[in-house]
Amino acid sequence: MNILITAGPTYEYIDQVRYLANMSSGKMGYELARAAKGQGHQVTLISGPTGLKAPSGVRLIKINSAQQMYQAVMKVYAKSDAVIMAAAVSDYTPAHCFKGKMKKTGRTLNLKLIPTVDILRKLGQRKGKRVLIGFALETDNGRRNALKKLREKNLDYVVLNSPDAFGSDMSTVEIYSRDGLVRRFSNTSKKQISGFIVKLASGC
Repeated sequence: MNILITAGPTYEYIDQVRYLANMSSGKMGYELARAAKGQGHQVTLISGPTGLKAPSGVRLIKINSAQQMYQAVMKVYAKSDAVIMAAAVSDYTPAHCFKGKMKKTGRTLNLKLIPTVDILRKLGQRKGKRVLIGFALETDNGRRNALKKLREKNLDYVVLNSPDAFGSDMSTVEIYSRDGLVRRFSNTSKKQISGFIVKLASGC
């Protein structure tokens, strides 16, 4: 299969030296790419900024912003059999990126933010026969919000996780399908979790 995987954070620039981001390390996405390649699939990994090295044999596309992530994903989507959206894409971006570096004035700065494109929703609208897996990082009402995301964005599976997984090699996740809970992993290596998710993506 041709499997598309996204990983890492996105950077939404305020000026040429400052940006909005999140704490995603990209480790889960890179483990997913490694697992998919190890299971014999052709893998494209679209990654935000990380300090990680892409697994051997994986096609790596590097991006910075949510808009760049969207453009890269849509170029590859048509030839993909399955998509695993593990990236922590920013929900908002500055309405305007200032040229150069803004000087500190001592006055309050009001920063206008606008929504980024909802990549997962766009993919769900064009899903066809592809397997589409999303991630839902939640701090409250996790199960309810994850299932809502699964339904509204036309996913086959959603992986519920929490901020505790940021930067760690371990994670606690719950994986849901339209029929309910598929499996729960408690404080399990991202390597092991990734192997299971890739098998779901490939129908095994």
